[in-house]
Amino acid sequence: MSSRRHLGLVAGGATLLAALPLATVFEEWTWFVRCVFAVVGVTGAAIGARSLRAPVWAQAAAMVGALLVMLTFLTPDSKAVLGLLPTTETFARFRELLEQASIATREMGVPVSDHDGLLFLSTLGVGGVAICVDLCAVVLRRPAVAGLPMLAIYSVPVAVHQDSVSILPFVAGAAGFLWLLMADNVDRVRRFGRRFTGDGRDIDVWEPSPLAAAGRRMAIVGVLVAVTLPLAVPGMTTGLLDRFGTGGNGPGSGPGRGGRVNLWAMLEGTLKQDEEVEMLRVSTDDPAPGYLRFGVADELSRDGFRNRPPSGRQTATSLPDPRRDAREGMQLHEARARVEVVNLTMNLLPVYSEPVEITEGIDAKWFYDRRTQVIFSPSTTTDGRKYEFTFVRRAYDVEALRKAPPLPADHEIRLRNTQVPEGVTAVETEVARLTAGKTNDYDKVRALYDFFSSKNGFTYSLDAESDTGGEAIVDFLTRRSGYCVQYAAALAWMVREAGIPARVAFGFTRGTRVEGDVYRLTNRNLHAWTEVYFDGFGWVPFDATPSTYVTGSVDPAWAPNPDAPEVTPTAPGATPAPGSPTDPNLNDPGQTDGSLLPEDDDLGFTPVAPAEPVWPRYLALAAAVVVVLLALPAVRRALLRRRRRPRARKGGAAVAVGAERSGEPHVLVPGGPAAAKARHEAHAAWDELMDILIDYRLPVDAAETPRTTAERLVRDVNLPDDAARGARLLGYAEERARYARSPLQTDELGASLSTVRRAVARQAPRGVRLRALLLPPSVLLAWRQAVVSGATAVATTTGRWRDAVVRAVNPRRLLAARVSR
Repeated sequence: MSSRRHLGLVAGGATLLAALPLATVFEEWTWFVRCVFAVVGVTGAAIGARSLRAPVWAQAAAMVGALLVMLTFLTPDSKAVLGLLPTTETFARFRELLEQASIATREMGVPVSDHDGLLFLSTLGVGGVAICVDLCAVVLRRPAVAGLPMLAIYSVPVAVHQDSVSILPFVAGAAGFLWLLMADNVDRVRRFGRRFTGDGRDIDVWEPSPLAAAGRRMAIVGVLVAVTLPLAVPGMTTGLLDRFGTGGNGPGSGPGRGGRVNLWAMLEGTLKQDEEVEMLRVSTDDPAPGYLRFGVADELSRDGFRNRPPSGRQTATSLPDPRRDAREGMQLHEARARVEVVNLTMNLLPVYSEPVEITEGIDAKWFYDRRTQVIFSPSTTTDGRKYEFTFVRRAYDVEALRKAPPLPADHEIRLRNTQVPEGVTAVETEVARLTAGKTNDYDKVRALYDFFSSKNGFTYSLDAESDTGGEAIVDFLTRRSGYCVQYAAALAWMVREAGIPARVAFGFTRGTRVEGDVYRLTNRNLHAWTEVYFDGFGWVPFDATPSTYVTGSVDPAWAPNPDAPEVTPTAPGATPAPGSPTDPNLNDPGQTDGSLLPEDDDLGFTPVAPAEPVWPRYLALAAAVVVVLLALPAVRRALLRRRRRPRARKGGAAVAVGAERSGEPHVLVPGGPAAAKARHEAHAAWDELMDILIDYRLPVDAAETPRTTAERLVRDVNLPDDAARGARLLGYAEERARYARSPLQTDELGASLSTVRRAVARQAPRGVRLRALLLPPSVLLAWRQAVVSGATAVATTTGRWRDAVVRAVNPRRLLAARVSR
């Protein structure tokens, strides 16, 4: 194998190793199977182009073309010719997939499921990196520069992950880069001259070099030191024990690191999972608990609401006491809760609103953000954590909220939480219509809140995207179908449009009661709702999502379910209906446990069955291709052996008798068709014997005569008598076929071959026998020589044609002819 071909293969393998960190972004391994197809195609095209001695631009074009063919083959509904050659419709499909990937990168949380757009983007990216690595390492002979595109792959999970990327994919990527460097330097040393052991002794090409082995050991130790030293030294990071114990963030992380996660994307990606997964288990002595809360989105632009990183240095072990802010029209219910994290890893801590004191499970690594009332950590996560805290649940009197005065125009909270993008006239018009005639903030909020009801055509559907931009909100208000993301963002936007501070909160609904005071919270309980600020009361929650469709939903007295049936006035002395305005328990939130959830046909949308993953089919196809490729040498060897084996004759005419070599008389044919056939059989049997020697790693010298080769085989292998007679017969037959007028005609050539092959196989090691059976070296050598000969012939022919063209169009020929005249 040539050095460039070997280096090209190493470049492809190093690219796949560098892509392994992407496994932390995807749930399945479909992306990797696709990337294998892309890298194999790119590497194969590069090696083929170099075998033809194509110029650099042709090599690059071949790799780009191979990547394009692979993308076409792997893209569903590509509408390509034969499924491989792209058309204009194929490129239109590519553009659609890139647009889908752009939306998914903004909205979906990690790890993501098999998304067509993201799979296409990952395949395109890794294939493009494979092209860059090959050009840098093989063409430019700058393998160190090839590390830059490989580093680009690793930067993807680092950028999108809330926590640091696992150390194992980084080690795999580093190993691939070192492999590339080592392969290039070994090739440079081989081209420089002879190799030495270090003590002055020459070594052959196939022998391992002690100096190279020492270099590999030093490289491995260097990688281990470079990875572990920053983790272990205090002050450089959070320390080795903290990192592996809590899965903390990367170097340079600080307060607010937890806010890097896109809460909208996390909510959509987790809520839309096909399987229901338990995430938290909560026990509380509160008879009517509200929502667990962990995040806030209060930054609104034309692209929608976004969550800002939390900030603050106040530790969560010293929280402000919300009981000091109690006022008339506000009821406080103090309770305790214990949370056990089952399957949730994030830097934001789920707690009930208004926590008073965290008594267990949380240390000084957790901080409290006064602006958003969020508890976060810059260096640890919730993974496997158990904690207890005391909290205060607030209940508000409707009349007290109605009397709350508007915030001053220059108030900080109003300035920050009433900003809305300009130019969204549809929202402005709708808000003006709904709030017309309302004289206080609460009535305005209730008018907007009550608008999101089934009476106005709003339905619940998980099919909608989690986009909260201006066009998406207008589309939601027009289409009136979505889930909690659209309801919370639309209400917050419209409340802000009315000049009242509002934001979006994230967390869990109450969940499902499993026993006593224990609640089970799953990914189905992830939720978003709106918080509105009232002067003197703080942030008051309003959940506009239809409670009938949300398991664990709460309908408090100040924000009752707008779809609840209207209550007629009760007669004197009659018992008020539950949930009515005259119900004495109105201030205690109610719960929808999902028992009223209608069948799927009544939800206003058709549930879509989860698509079967496509990666098993690609994996099965790849496995079948690998099996076929591995079986080809063995099949080829078996066919050659069968074709070369002489066929037994029913009879023959003896012209002369000889017994010089085999010890037994055989027929000698002086001429004619019989002699030609005898020569052909002798040559075929001798070729088979040579392939047997190559397969079992026995030396072959083309300069030896057949007699010398046969005697050396008998002597070196110490063949038994029957195998020795067979080897001598094969050598005698080949000798007469080459040099004598009368070749040897015998029916014992096939039996002699079988005897010699069994004798040689018995003395060979097990590994040699297995390789001779599955991957016969004689076949691989013949194929390699055929490829080299073919490539040489093509290069020679191409060069001859190029020279002829150059001579034909060379203008100096015309000048020479003119002078001669």
